[in-house]
Amino acid sequence: MKPDPRFHGRFVEGGGGAKLFVEAIGNPANPPILLIHGFSQCRVAWDRQFESPLAADFYLARLDIRGHGLSDKPREAAAYQNGKHWADDIHAVIRALGLKRPVLSGWSYGGYIMCDYVRHYGQEAIGGLNFVDAATELGSDEASRMLGPALLALAPALLSNNAAESSLALGSFVDLLTHGELDPHDFYFFLGFNAAVPPHVRQGMFDRRLDNRDVLRGLKVPVLITHGREDQLVLTTSADFIASHIPHASRVDYPRCGHAPFFEVADQFNRDLAAFARKRLAD
Repeated sequence: MKPDPRFHGRFVEGGGGAKLFVEAIGNPANPPILLIHGFSQCRVAWDRQFESPLAADFYLARLDIRGHGLSDKPREAAAYQNGKHWADDIHAVIRALGLKRPVLSGWSYGGYIMCDYVRHYGQEAIGGLNFVDAATELGSDEASRMLGPALLALAPALLSNNAAESSLALGSFVDLLTHGELDPHDFYFFLGFNAAVPPHVRQGMFDRRLDNRDVLRGLKVPVLITHGREDQLVLTTSADFIASHIPHASRVDYPRCGHAPFFEVADQFNRDLAAFARKRLAD
């Protein structure tokens, strides 16, 4: 998780004064895309975007969301349960990097974060939203039905303060990220930064109660929904739910792909994201 000298890394002050680590690559004059990772992950999950032709055509930015990677990990639960903090984080990154109407690409928990941003800051400063195997509802029976049974079964251990119990659960969680089996190098790549997230962070994030149907219905910016058909963590019914509230949204489903299409089918994902971002510019 150390800063990569190839990328321009810096700290930005986000909501509640939390320090957030951000990186960018490419020409700042190019159209910007801000990549937002998910629950218990890290900015380097997006390496297959930063190290791809996307970086030649777009200005790519990514952050360690609060509680993750090199960013601050506040102890108080409110730091993760207050939607305004999450919104302030994205707003701070957009301003600090001078991103002009970026496309926000939010993976998994990143769907909640994008909704937090739109709820508190509106849509004027963004060019589009890409929901990547994303969820937008949390804390209700309906929301739970859109999460995979395997994730719900793992949740108590993922949130446990018992290191042995949590570590075993994280290994199972990483196994569920992809449809195909990860090779040992990639497995430990993901396991390492998942294990670096303290249990209190995961607990605070999971304890939120969110109903974002009004945000989804109010979206006017272009929207792309991308989802792996074999996702066992956030089910395709979540993509169905999001699409049902955004009539103008485009959608791409990836066969034989799990929860992380930007990693498992990176080339196709990158082409789809690039096409969406270019279309946004043409509209």
